[in-house]
Amino acid sequence: MSAITTPFGFSSKAAEVTEGIALTGRRAIVTGASSGLGAETARALAITGAAVTLAVRDVAAGERVAKDITASTGNQEVRVAHLDLADPASVHAFTAAWRGPLHVLVNNAGVMACPEQYTEQGWEWQFATNHLGHFALATGLHHALAADGNARVVVVSSTGHQQSPIVWDDVNFAFRPYDPWLAYGQSKTANVLFAVEATRRWADDNITANALMPGAIYTSLQRHTGGRGSGRVPAHLIKTVEQGAATSVLLATSPLLDGVGGRYFVDCNETEVVDRRSGTLRGVARYAIDPDNARRLWTLSQDLLTHTG
Repeated sequence: MSAITTPFGFSSKAAEVTEGIALTGRRAIVTGASSGLGAETARALAITGAAVTLAVRDVAAGERVAKDITASTGNQEVRVAHLDLADPASVHAFTAAWRGPLHVLVNNAGVMACPEQYTEQGWEWQFATNHLGHFALATGLHHALAADGNARVVVVSSTGHQQSPIVWDDVNFAFRPYDPWLAYGQSKTANVLFAVEATRRWADDNITANALMPGAIYTSLQRHTGGRGSGRVPAHLIKTVEQGAATSVLLATSPLLDGVGGRYFVDCNETEVVDRRSGTLRGVARYAIDPDNARRLWTLSQDLLTHTG
């Protein structure tokens, strides 16, 4: 299985990767689209003519972004819907309200390195938001994705996944001392594993899912880290928001990705598998694309959501 390569790279911008692509009549959802990468991803999809739903916690902020996207693109089919990924009831309400087919789902929202916090179900906050909420969203929308016959799920992960595999016996830090970066890493590993198993499990529906590292970009995601992420990324590797959204948009729209799923991309290209932390922003840990791990995580996620009490 050869790696996917494209004409695009580190400096490519979201609008560049969609040049010449028309998605009029197709529908997309972008989570966390009230700012940052999500807003820019939604804007690029709107430029293609797609009908875009901004799924956000802060509806007022989402409405401002939607208005700006419509003004800048001329696309009148940009709407906003409330979604709190850490609240299973909110995710259920969103999926229950969706009508008709869905062509593109971009699981973009997330939290990074936040202080120790748990949902009322007892789930660690980053695992709950970054993975479980998106898992419930995608599985709840499976019927809509399957109705398209050629739908794509895009999962925003991070090189941070190399900080931690899934710690199966203590996902929620019930016994381990809480570490915000290990929790973040575990949740980002879960993002990649979801893409692997969703592609396998939904193959008969022609649904593909791919994960990606957008790059180091200064957005509100870094609000718990002083606005500069880990603080270890050299200045020349920092991207603009327009560059950071490019890989997400490529995976959502490019014909180069037709039928391609279960893979991990950096800088608009599939990246190499690594067995040690690489010290760069490239590479996907072998444990994050392991099909056995992916199946195990799917079962665990289903069990957690089934017993929400």
